[in-house]
Amino acid sequence: MGNDMEEFELEGITISVAKKKIKNMYLRVTPPKGDVKLTAPMGVSDDCIRKFALSKLDWMKKQRERCKSVSAGTERDFVTGESCYLWGKRYILDVQNTDYGSRVFLSGENLVLRIGRESTKEERERALNDFYRRELSRAVPGVLKKCEKIVGVSAKEWRIKNMRTRWGTCNIAKQRIWLNLALAKKPPECLWYVVVHELVHLLERNHNGVFYGYMDEFYPGWREVKKRLNETEVNIL
Repeated sequence: MGNDMEEFELEGITISVAKKKIKNMYLRVTPPKGDVKLTAPMGVSDDCIRKFALSKLDWMKKQRERCKSVSAGTERDFVTGESCYLWGKRYILDVQNTDYGSRVFLSGENLVLRIGRESTKEERERALNDFYRRELSRAVPGVLKKCEKIVGVSAKEWRIKNMRTRWGTCNIAKQRIWLNLALAKKPPECLWYVVVHELVHLLERNHNGVFYGYMDEFYPGWREVKKRLNETEVNIL
């Protein structure tokens, strides 16, 4: 077997292969279809690549299923039985009818949405987004305070926005940080990473050696967290 393989199939999953000057192999699953991309060192044989992919087969299948339910590009109806995530944990959406406004809360393994029986998909989505906004709003102040102490700079204000292309942004002139509403669905360390990332922009505007040097100093494990953050999302920093 040669070393020029560009893609191969494993139990019905097509895996695209790219070889780069790196030390380890990596897998990524991207929405909306759950495309699988494998990056490998230049000298690794195709046989080793296949064995590595086979060892990750169960993980790939789970990530592909997750893509279908949580990807920003996936159409959802926000009905009972769909998957929802809060701080990295999977819950099952349980939509219950009520005549008294709307309410979202956790109950065991379920994320309960109580809302009018004639509610539209947009109204159910709005109620869930309001819930995520409240969760993120409660978490940000404490995380931001600790991260500011670590980085040595402070943001004058922070805001939350439902963004499709970025996990966070920083208005350097106004010292304002914007955070993606979807961070409430991710493990807590992802919020820490994004906050540190945006604070570092107050020290260095560009993504260059200086910037990444600061990231290594202030959040040594940021590369692994970034990898997990983007495993099933198209969003980028």
